[in-house]
Amino acid sequence: MFFRFLLISLALSASAHAATVGTLTLPADDDGGAVTLFYPTAAAGGRPETRGDLQLMLAPDAPPAPGNGRLIAISHGSGGGPWVHTTLAKALVEAGFTVVLPLHRGDNWTDPGRPGPDSWKQRPAEISHAIDRVVADPRFAGLKLDRVGGFGMSAGGHTMLSLAGGAWSPERFRAHCEKDLAEDFYSCIGLATRLTGGALDGLKLWVARHVLDWKFRDATPQVHNDPRIAAVVAGVPAAADFDLATLAKPRVPLGLITADGDRWLLPRFHSDRVLAACQGCELIAALPGAGHGALLAPPPAASNLGRLECELLCDPRGFDRPAATTVWVQACVAFFRRHLLQAKM
Repeated sequence: MFFRFLLISLALSASAHAATVGTLTLPADDDGGAVTLFYPTAAAGGRPETRGDLQLMLAPDAPPAPGNGRLIAISHGSGGGPWVHTTLAKALVEAGFTVVLPLHRGDNWTDPGRPGPDSWKQRPAEISHAIDRVVADPRFAGLKLDRVGGFGMSAGGHTMLSLAGGAWSPERFRAHCEKDLAEDFYSCIGLATRLTGGALDGLKLWVARHVLDWKFRDATPQVHNDPRIAAVVAGVPAAADFDLATLAKPRVPLGLITADGDRWLLPRFHSDRVLAACQGCELIAALPGAGHGALLAPPPAASNLGRLECELLCDPRGFDRPAATTVWVQACVAFFRRHLLQAKM
C-alpha cells in the first residue's frame, strides 16, 4: 500500500511541475495517414485541452526543443488514434522524449474498415514512415534518430512484436482461429457479433470459419526490419499468429505489459505465449484485475462505445485505474530511459 501511495505521490508531484507539452499534426501523405507529435518545448504557457477525463496544458505548433534527443513511436490499437495515448505521451515528453503517433490507415477511429491482418501487414511500415517524416522535418533536426523506441497496445502491440523481429502470417492467424475460435472469438472476428450460448452460436461459428478460410490463406511470413528501432514495449498484444521461434530472442529489448482480465485478447493465447517463448523479455507491468482497455489513457467515454465494445474495453468492477496507470506509465518511461539513453542514465 505504501509503495502504491509513493508512486502516485511522485507522479502527482511531477505533473504539478511539468513543462508545457508541444503538439502538432502532419497531414496524411501518399504513404501514410496523419502523424501527431508530442514534444518538449520551451514555449511558455499553452492552453487547456480536455482529452477524455484528462485535463492537459498543450501548446499547439509551439517550437520544439530537443529534450533528451530521443524519439518514441506509438502504434495505436484497432479503431484507435493518438489521443487515447495522451497520458503516456505526456509522461514521455516530461522525461525529455519526443513522441510520434501515426494514424494507421483503414484501422482508426475515423476509418475502421480494414482491421486485423490487412492492417497488421502495413502498420510496421507506417511506423517507419512516421519516423522518416520526423527525419525530414527541420523543426526536429535536434533529435538523434539512430535509436528510436516503440510502444503499442493490442493491434499496436502486434506492430511492436513485428518491429522486435517477430514473423507472422495470415495463415497462422487462420490456423489459430480454426483451432480456438470459440474461446478466442473476439480476437478472431472482432465486434461483428457475439456468442451467447444460444441456438445461433453454431451458425455464427460456421460463418466465421468460412470467412477466415476464404480471406487468410497466405502463409508468407510477414516481417519488417527498421534498424533505427532499438527498444519496444508491447502492451496486451495480439500475438496468436506469430511464429514464436522468431520471438525467442528478439532483436531489440522487448518489454511486455499484461492484463489478466483481458477478454478481447485472452492472455493464454497472446501475451502469455510470448512470455513463455521469449528469452530475456521484460515483463515491465502485470496489471491485476485489468481489462483490455486498461492502457487506453485517457479512456474513451463509455457513452461513446457500443455495448459489446464497452464489455471488452471498459474497466472491470474493482479495477483501480489511477494506481495501475501510474505503474505501467512509469514502467514504460523507465524502460525507455534504460534502453535508449544509456550513458545518460
